[in-house]
Amino acid sequence: MRGDRGVSGASSRNKRSSVGVVSYVERLVASSLVACTWEQRTTIGQQQLIVPDACVDLIWAGDRLSIAGPDTQPRVVTLAPGERLVGARLRPGTAGAVLGVPASELCDVSPDAADVLGRDVAAALLEALAAGSDPLELLLRAAQLRGVGAPDPLVRAAVLALGRPRARVGAVAAELGVSARQLQRRLSDGVGYGPKILARVLRFRRLQALPPAPLAELALDAGYADQAHMTAEVTRLAGMSPVRFLKDRTPTAA
Repeated sequence: MRGDRGVSGASSRNKRSSVGVVSYVERLVASSLVACTWEQRTTIGQQQLIVPDACVDLIWAGDRLSIAGPDTQPRVVTLAPGERLVGARLRPGTAGAVLGVPASELCDVSPDAADVLGRDVAAALLEALAAGSDPLELLLRAAQLRGVGAPDPLVRAAVLALGRPRARVGAVAAELGVSARQLQRRLSDGVGYGPKILARVLRFRRLQALPPAPLAELALDAGYADQAHMTAEVTRLAGMSPVRFLKDRTPTAA
C-alpha cells in the first residue's frame, strides 16, 4: 500500500479525505530533515484519498516498513479495520540526502524500506520498532541518523522560492544562478520531480492553508491565474473540484 500520511490531526490536519473513523495526530519536530512524525489509527475499513504534497514518508505498519515517495497525482488506497500507521515525514528536498538515492526513483511508488535502505538496516529498524515503546521517536532518530549527506542548499532555496505566489521557474533559476536544466536535475534528485511540478504542488498546498473565502479570492491568494486555472489544477492533483476538496481540509506539516 502507498503510504497513508493521515487524515485529521492536532497541529494541522486532513491532507486526505476519508469516510470512517480515523484518529490521526502529528508531532512537529525541530529537525532540518524531518517536518513531523505522525500516527494514524482506523477502527473500520475504509478508502482514503492521497494527494501530492512534495514529501516523502518513512512508514511503519506493524510487519512492514515502507517509503512513500513523492506523488504527482491523486490515488485512493484501502485501509484495513484496526490498522495502525506510524510515520516520519521528510521535509521537501531532503529525501535524496536522507535516503541516499535520487528522489525521482521514488516518484509515485511506495517500495519496501529494505529496497532503499538495505535489508539489514530495515530489519534492524523493524525489530526496534516492534520492541520499542515510542515508534515516533525511533522513526525520527532513524531518519536523522540515516542522512548520508547534507541536503543540497540550492534545492532548499528553490523549494522556498517556488513556494512563493506566482513564482516563475525561469526567474527562480536566474535568481539562484543556475540554468533551467540544472534546476530540473537537482530538484529531481532532491524532491522527486522538476520545478514545474513542484511549483504546482506547492501552490496546491498553499491553497489548502488559506482560510475559507470565495473561490475567486482563494485562487488569486494562492497564486493561480484565476478561478478556472485553480479548478483545473485542483482537479488534476485531487481528482475532484475545489469545492469538494477544500471542505474540512487543512494541510499537514511539511
